[in-house]
Amino acid sequence: MSIDKERTGKPSPYPMGEGCQGQTGQPSQFAHRSGGDSGDGMRGREARVTQETCLRGENASTSGTTSEKKKAVSARAGVRVPHSSLEAPESGVERRRGSCAEESKAERERGDGPQGIATPTVPETATGVRKLQRTLYRQAKSKPKWKAWSLYADVCRREVLEAALEQVIANGGAPGIDGQRVESLKERKEGNELRERWLAELQTQLRDKTYRPSPVRRVYIPKANGKVRPLGIPTVRDRVAQTAVVLLLLPVFEADFHENSYAYRPRKRAQQAIDAIKEALLSGRREVVDADLSGYFDTIPHAELMRLVKGRVSDGSILRLIKGWLRAPVVEEDPKGGRRMRANRCGTPQGGVISPMLANLYLDGLDKAVNTGREMQAVMVRYADDFVVLCRKGRGAEVYRRLKLWLERRKLKLNEEKTRVVNFEEDGLEFLGFQLSWRKGRSGRQYPHCEPSAKSAHKLREAVREETARDTLWKQPEEVIQRINQRMRGWAGYFHYGNSTRVLAKLQWYVEARVGRWLWKKHAKIRGRFAPEHTREQLTERHGLYRMPHHAAYGKS
Repeated sequence: MSIDKERTGKPSPYPMGEGCQGQTGQPSQFAHRSGGDSGDGMRGREARVTQETCLRGENASTSGTTSEKKKAVSARAGVRVPHSSLEAPESGVERRRGSCAEESKAERERGDGPQGIATPTVPETATGVRKLQRTLYRQAKSKPKWKAWSLYADVCRREVLEAALEQVIANGGAPGIDGQRVESLKERKEGNELRERWLAELQTQLRDKTYRPSPVRRVYIPKANGKVRPLGIPTVRDRVAQTAVVLLLLPVFEADFHENSYAYRPRKRAQQAIDAIKEALLSGRREVVDADLSGYFDTIPHAELMRLVKGRVSDGSILRLIKGWLRAPVVEEDPKGGRRMRANRCGTPQGGVISPMLANLYLDGLDKAVNTGREMQAVMVRYADDFVVLCRKGRGAEVYRRLKLWLERRKLKLNEEKTRVVNFEEDGLEFLGFQLSWRKGRSGRQYPHCEPSAKSAHKLREAVREETARDTLWKQPEEVIQRINQRMRGWAGYFHYGNSTRVLAKLQWYVEARVGRWLWKKHAKIRGRFAPEHTREQLTERHGLYRMPHHAAYGKS
């Protein structure tokens, strides 16, 4: 039983890596430095030595004097000998409750990757980074007032930068203002000296503190309502540096985030948010405030955001990095084809690696104010800047007024066009691509029905229609079907949840009809010639068309 599980009732989202019980025989590369009390009642450097011993799997029966043991531990772990006033335990390092030696096998083998959203994850080979994440999470979880004050040296380590680069490569993305693409750093072989030189240069800049963030390239993505969404694309170098910082800071902030926030977090996904909404509806909260923030990422004030960051981080070097990324100028293309640069005095670039973590941090106070406040008696479920508040009947107007007041005090604004108060039993709710409605089952019992929304299904049909249009007849069938399969797998992987069987079956029929007609047009070269119908078996077995799940899936939690 881990410390966080013992104290909070929930396991850590950062499982231990391999070699947790000292099987590898390799000392840890990371010396965890902390201020204040540790989770086991120890203070400062005493906790550092004990945690290093836990990471290496030191034997509890180590013999020798106290001084000799401290020197041996320090020499192997690469940390300084504690001050003489902080004596180590005379009986050696005990296996305390919550030590990594007592972690269950299931908890150690469980994956640590977030699902859906591109939140930084750690490769399976980077066991040292995973151990450090675990240590930071447990320390922050056990001590609400603890601050990380010496993490910059770990950010500069080669293993952390390697893990960050692998994550940036996995996410892909467009190049920044320097035009460098991640493909140039993708291959990891001896002949690729560019990758090694590039990482070494970045590591040197970070160690010497000569690193400076580059300007952010601004692009605009069209939205369904005709408007555009501004995105800020950092350079590959900035993305790797941001990912390295996020890998170490996310466990610290994760210990404080409210459980009803589901975006950009490890072990959190949209389907869990839908489950929370269902639970609140079944508890009698059927008046819903469907809220949306107006330009949230671009309106976050820097001063208030940095104040929240300093609540958990006191490392000046890391704070300067974050401030530099927030204030990085934005480069836009003018109508004449040139570039213009403007200062960024507000907001965090939507497209930066560090932006999701900071966005969650700024709204964490709202999550706790609504879910734990006695005045509202409501349940708030949030996914990034989209959230719903479920309350008792007749309380919607008051909850809406309190929400608006809280956001105005923090220099945020509700999107009046998208925010509304609805009666769920009459109007239902559309959230995260799902359509929820109140229905009566065959037994007469009412329940919240959940299926993919009509808008989401329409997007998939439009994508399939574009792939099977008349002007694509020149393409090879394998290429077209491969692209369609990618879209279908991604769509079904997200929407195969709840009561989705009927919608999936209709979409499967539509895709088969479109692909079958496209194949008939491509191969019917003689006008009026009879062509055999492409059956489901032919499309699946001969051409490899993906078949969506045809069985019920009520939950993914």
